[in-house]
Order: sequence, then structure tokens, then C-alpha cells
Amino acid sequence: MKIKKGDEVMVVAGKDNGKRGKVLRVVDKGQRVLVEKLNIAKKHSKPTEKDPRGGIVDKEAPIHISNVMLVSSKLGRPVRVNYKIVERGDKKTKIRYSHKHNEALD
Repeated sequence: MKIKKGDEVMVVAGKDNGKRGKVLRVVDKGQRVLVEKLNIAKKHSKPTEKDPRGGIVDKEAPIHISNVMLVSSKLGRPVRVNYKIVERGDKKTKIRYSHKHNEALD
């Protein structure tokens, strides 16, 4: 998976185009991501014991993974992500790296 929980991403398509946020979780086997404070939707909730008033709540909605790009912490801008197999010690591990700059992201 090219985008993981905790990564900073930038939205490249949709109503929140150009905004950045942190990935809260990956939903639906990697096809959608929940980004902090982005793609806000109105959710109607019934009164419960925890919330006796109920009402309308603002909540983050999932965004398709094709509409976000990973932001490199070193470069500070969105990058395309590829995988590379690297030897670390006596093990081979799969790491994410920036396609254009050929720098490791993990």
C-alpha cells in the first residue's frame, strides 16, 4: 500500500483540492482513506444515552486513494511513490521511495 495511517497527504482532486491533512485510517482494503479535517460531511444522529440531544454532526468522510498524494517530509511537497527492495542487514525489505527524487520515504 502506498499510503499508510499517519502519513501526511495532499488532496489532488475534489472539493478539498490542494488541502493537506494526516491520514487517520485506511478503509475498504486500501481503496479509501480518512483524512483529518478534510472531506467533512453532515451526519444526522439520533438521541442516545451518551448524546441526549442528537442533531447534526460534522464528520470526516472517506476519500478515494487516487485523489490524494503522499507529501514527502523531506521535500515538503507531494510525490509519486514506488517500491524498492533493499537489503537491511541480512534481510530484504520492501520500502517506499519517491519516484522522481529516488529518496526513501520510510
